[in-house]
Amino acid sequence: MRYFNFYAPNCQLINNKMAIIKLTLPNESIIICLVERKLMAAKIIIDGYNLIGTAHNDLKAERARLIRDLSNYGRRKGLDVTVVFDGIKDGYNRTRTVTMGLTVIYSGRGESADDVIKEITGAAGVNYIVVSSDRDIVSFAWSKNCTPVRSEDFLQRLYPGNSATMIMYAKDAGNEDDLPTLKKKGNPRVLSKKERSIRQAMDKL
Repeated sequence: MRYFNFYAPNCQLINNKMAIIKLTLPNESIIICLVERKLMAAKIIIDGYNLIGTAHNDLKAERARLIRDLSNYGRRKGLDVTVVFDGIKDGYNRTRTVTMGLTVIYSGRGESADDVIKEITGAAGVNYIVVSSDRDIVSFAWSKNCTPVRSEDFLQRLYPGNSATMIMYAKDAGNEDDLPTLKKKGNPRVLSKKERSIRQAMDKL
Protein backbone atom coordinates (compact mmCIF):
# COMPACT_ATOMS: atom_id res chain seq x y z
CA MET A 1 0.00 0.00 0.00
CA ARG A 2 1.34 3.46 -0.90
CA TYR A 3 0.72 6.59 1.15
CA PHE A 4 0.91 10.10 -0.24
CA ASN A 5 1.56 13.31 1.62
CA PHE A 6 -0.38 16.05 -0.15
CA TYR A 7 -1.98 19.42 0.29
CA ALA A 8 -5.59 19.57 -0.87
CA PRO A 9 -6.85 23.11 -1.50
CA ASN A 10 -10.18 21.80 -2.86
CA CYS A 11 -11.33 20.48 0.47
CA GLN A 12 -14.79 20.57 2.04
CA LEU A 13 -14.96 19.77 5.74
CA ILE A 14 -17.91 17.62 6.78
CA ASN A 15 -17.36 17.50 10.54
CA ASN A 16 -14.45 17.38 12.98
CA LYS A 17 -13.44 13.92 11.73
CA MET A 18 -14.16 13.70 8.00
CA ALA A 19 -13.62 15.77 4.86
CA ILE A 20 -14.21 15.53 1.11
CA ILE A 21 -11.29 16.39 -1.17
CA LYS A 22 -11.13 16.86 -4.93
CA LEU A 23 -7.85 15.80 -6.57
CA THR A 24 -6.79 16.38 -10.18
CA LEU A 25 -4.27 13.82 -11.39
CA PRO A 26 -1.48 14.47 -13.95
CA ASN A 27 -3.65 12.91 -16.69
CA GLU A 28 -6.39 15.41 -15.73
CA SER A 29 -8.61 12.73 -14.22
CA ILE A 30 -10.52 13.92 -11.17
CA ILE A 31 -10.90 11.90 -7.98
CA ILE A 32 -13.33 12.68 -5.19
CA CYS A 33 -12.26 11.19 -1.85
CA LEU A 34 -13.75 10.93 1.60
CA VAL A 35 -10.90 11.00 4.12
CA GLU A 36 -10.29 11.32 7.82
CA ARG A 37 -9.17 14.86 8.62
CA LYS A 38 -6.27 13.54 10.70
CA LEU A 39 -4.82 11.89 7.57
CA MET A 40 -4.57 15.27 5.84
CA ALA A 41 -3.49 17.26 8.90
CA ALA A 42 -0.03 18.77 8.99
CA LYS A 43 2.25 16.69 11.18
CA ILE A 44 4.21 18.57 13.84
CA ILE A 45 6.90 17.07 16.07
CA ILE A 46 8.21 19.20 18.94
CA ASP A 47 11.42 19.05 20.95
CA GLY A 48 9.70 19.59 24.29
CA TYR A 49 12.50 20.80 26.51
CA ASN A 50 14.04 22.83 23.71
CA LEU A 51 10.72 24.67 23.57
CA ILE A 52 10.29 25.42 27.29
CA GLY A 53 13.74 24.80 28.77
CA THR A 54 14.38 22.95 32.02
CA ALA A 55 15.30 25.78 34.41
CA HIS A 56 11.95 25.91 36.21
CA ASN A 57 11.15 25.70 39.91
CA ASP A 58 8.56 23.06 39.10
CA LEU A 59 9.52 21.40 35.81
CA LYS A 60 6.78 18.78 36.14
CA ALA A 61 4.11 21.49 36.36
CA GLU A 62 5.54 23.36 33.36
CA ARG A 63 5.64 20.15 31.36
CA ALA A 64 2.01 19.40 32.26
CA ARG A 65 1.04 22.93 31.26
CA LEU A 66 2.75 22.55 27.89
CA ILE A 67 1.03 19.21 27.25
CA ARG A 68 -2.35 20.76 28.02
CA ASP A 69 -1.71 23.81 25.86
CA LEU A 70 -0.37 21.77 22.92
CA SER A 71 -3.39 19.49 23.07
CA ASN A 72 -5.78 22.45 22.95
CA TYR A 73 -3.74 24.08 20.19
CA GLY A 74 -3.62 20.94 18.04
CA ARG A 75 -7.35 20.36 18.27
CA ARG A 76 -8.13 24.02 17.58
CA LYS A 77 -5.85 24.14 14.54
CA GLY A 78 -6.58 20.64 13.26
CA LEU A 79 -2.94 19.57 13.52
CA ASP A 80 -1.39 16.17 14.26
CA VAL A 81 1.02 17.09 17.08
CA THR A 82 3.70 14.99 18.79
CA VAL A 83 5.89 16.29 21.61
CA VAL A 84 9.05 14.47 22.71
CA PHE A 85 10.77 14.84 26.09
CA ASP A 86 13.92 13.33 27.52
CA GLY A 87 12.99 10.39 29.75
CA ILE A 88 11.92 11.16 33.30
CA LYS A 89 14.01 8.40 34.88
CA ASP A 90 17.11 6.53 33.75
CA GLY A 91 16.62 2.85 33.02
CA TYR A 92 13.08 3.12 31.72
CA ASN A 93 11.94 2.13 28.25
CA ARG A 94 10.52 4.65 25.83
CA THR A 95 6.89 5.52 26.54
CA ARG A 96 4.25 6.81 24.17
CA THR A 97 0.81 7.99 25.23
CA VAL A 98 -1.97 9.97 23.60
CA THR A 99 -3.35 12.71 25.84
CA MET A 100 -6.40 14.62 24.58
CA GLY A 101 -5.33 14.01 20.97
CA LEU A 102 -1.68 14.92 21.61
CA THR A 103 1.00 12.23 21.26
CA VAL A 104 3.49 12.46 24.14
CA ILE A 105 6.75 10.51 23.97
CA TYR A 106 9.47 10.15 26.62
CA SER A 107 12.81 8.82 25.47
CA GLY A 108 13.99 5.55 26.97
CA ARG A 109 17.17 4.04 28.29
CA GLY A 110 20.28 5.06 26.34
CA GLU A 111 18.52 7.55 24.03
CA SER A 112 17.69 11.24 24.07
CA ALA A 113 14.68 13.14 22.82
CA ASP A 114 16.84 14.18 19.85
CA ASP A 115 17.39 10.50 19.01
CA VAL A 116 13.65 9.85 19.07
CA ILE A 117 12.87 12.85 16.85
CA LYS A 118 15.50 11.74 14.33
CA GLU A 119 14.15 8.20 14.32
CA ILE A 120 10.57 9.31 13.70
CA THR A 121 11.31 11.94 11.06
CA GLY A 122 13.93 9.79 9.36
CA ALA A 123 11.70 6.77 8.90
CA ALA A 124 8.26 8.30 8.42
CA GLY A 125 8.45 9.35 4.77
CA VAL A 126 6.31 12.31 5.82
CA ASN A 127 7.26 15.99 5.63
CA TYR A 128 7.11 16.82 9.32
CA ILE A 129 7.29 20.33 10.68
CA VAL A 130 10.02 19.99 13.32
CA VAL A 131 9.88 22.53 16.15
CA SER A 132 13.35 22.97 17.63
CA SER A 133 16.18 25.48 17.78
CA ASP A 134 18.78 22.75 18.23
CA ARG A 135 21.30 23.03 15.38
CA ASP A 136 21.72 19.28 15.05
CA ILE A 137 17.95 18.69 14.83
CA VAL A 138 17.57 21.58 12.36
CA SER A 139 20.26 20.14 10.09
CA PHE A 140 18.80 16.63 10.29
CA ALA A 141 15.29 17.89 9.52
CA TRP A 142 16.45 19.57 6.31
CA SER A 143 18.27 16.39 5.27
CA LYS A 144 15.00 14.41 5.55
CA ASN A 145 12.90 16.93 3.59
CA CYS A 146 11.25 18.10 6.79
CA THR A 147 10.91 21.77 7.71
CA PRO A 148 12.40 23.05 10.97
CA VAL A 149 10.74 25.94 12.79
CA ARG A 150 12.41 27.87 15.61
CA SER A 151 11.06 27.20 19.08
CA GLU A 152 10.61 30.94 19.68
CA ASP A 153 8.64 31.29 16.42
CA PHE A 154 6.35 28.43 17.39
CA LEU A 155 5.82 29.97 20.85
CA GLN A 156 4.37 33.03 19.12
CA ARG A 157 1.76 30.74 17.54
CA LEU A 158 1.11 28.79 20.73
CA TYR A 159 0.82 31.84 22.99
CA PRO A 160 -0.25 34.76 20.77
CA GLY A 161 -0.27 38.00 22.73
CA ASN A 162 1.18 36.34 25.83
CA SER A 163 4.63 37.93 25.78
CA ALA A 164 5.42 37.00 29.39
CA THR A 165 5.12 33.27 28.70
CA MET A 166 7.08 33.52 25.44
CA ILE A 167 9.90 35.46 27.12
CA MET A 168 10.07 33.04 30.05
CA TYR A 169 10.29 29.95 27.85
CA ALA A 170 12.64 31.53 25.31
CA LYS A 171 15.00 32.60 28.11
CA ASP A 172 14.96 29.15 29.72
CA ALA A 173 15.51 27.31 26.43
CA GLY A 174 18.39 29.55 25.38
CA ASN A 175 19.28 27.66 22.17
CA GLU A 176 20.70 28.92 18.91
CA ASP A 177 20.23 27.66 15.37
CA ASP A 178 21.25 28.35 11.81
CA LEU A 179 17.77 28.96 10.44
CA PRO A 180 17.34 31.91 8.06
CA THR A 181 15.44 34.92 9.34
CA LEU A 182 12.28 35.41 7.30
CA LYS A 183 11.79 38.71 5.51
CA LYS A 184 8.60 40.40 6.68
CA LYS A 185 8.37 42.64 3.64
CA GLY A 186 9.36 42.59 0.01
CA ASN A 187 8.83 40.33 -2.97
CA PRO A 188 8.28 36.72 -1.77
CA ARG A 189 9.84 35.46 -5.02
CA VAL A 190 13.29 36.50 -3.76
CA LEU A 191 13.06 34.21 -0.74
CA SER A 192 15.42 31.25 -0.67
CA LYS A 193 14.06 27.71 -0.92
CA LYS A 194 14.50 27.22 2.83
CA GLU A 195 12.81 30.52 3.61
CA ARG A 196 9.83 29.60 1.42
CA SER A 197 9.59 26.22 3.12
CA ILE A 198 9.63 27.80 6.58
CA ARG A 199 7.04 30.40 5.58
CA GLN A 200 4.73 27.68 4.25
CA ALA A 201 5.17 25.74 7.50
CA MET A 202 4.40 28.82 9.59
CA ASP A 203 1.22 29.38 7.57
CA LYS A 204 0.02 25.95 8.73
CA LEU A 205 0.69 26.66 12.40
